[in-house]
Amino acid sequence: MSVRQSLLAILDQGPCYGYQLRAEFDRRTGSTWPLNVGQIYNTLERLERDGLVARGDADDQGHVYWAITEAGSAEATGWLGSPVERGQGTRDELAIKLALAATLPGADVAAVIAAQRRASTARLERLQQDSQEGSESDRPEDLARNVILDAQILTTEAELLWLERVERRLSQRPSGAPALALSPERPRRGRPTSTAAL
Repeated sequence: MSVRQSLLAILDQGPCYGYQLRAEFDRRTGSTWPLNVGQIYNTLERLERDGLVARGDADDQGHVYWAITEAGSAEATGWLGSPVERGQGTRDELAIKLALAATLPGADVAAVIAAQRRASTARLERLQQDSQEGSESDRPEDLARNVILDAQILTTEAELLWLERVERRLSQRPSGAPALALSPERPRRGRPTSTAAL
């Protein structure tokens, strides 16, 4: 998630101060991704350095309002109009955990999958219950919340389907198939092992 572009998109609606930006972000994302104020001010300072926002004067209550620049508005518009690129590599902790469990001697990968399935099923039930609350509302805040919840529900459903696929893949391995032992090769310090040599 890009805090930078999200703040720019909000500021494109009008000048805001830090706590106001946090409240607007929270309101527009259904309170599903809390931002701390320190993160917001750090981001605003970087945006100012990059010429995308300008710091205004403080009002009577000490609020410093930030306004978007023309370059910032163009970046916000570009971000909203472009697709989110998903990386090819995965840093998904669960995928890494299952890949390791499937290749480590003595690891009980079935137990790892079962524990995750229980947790994911419980999460799905909570999300579905949360989604039903306020689903009939016409308020924009509830629409934003439900958009986020729908994404979380579908992601969790996909995770459960993926766990089934991993189980099927593991069940197709010959019984007694060896796990990976430590490689006897000693990679050179500071350089990855060449894939051509494998």
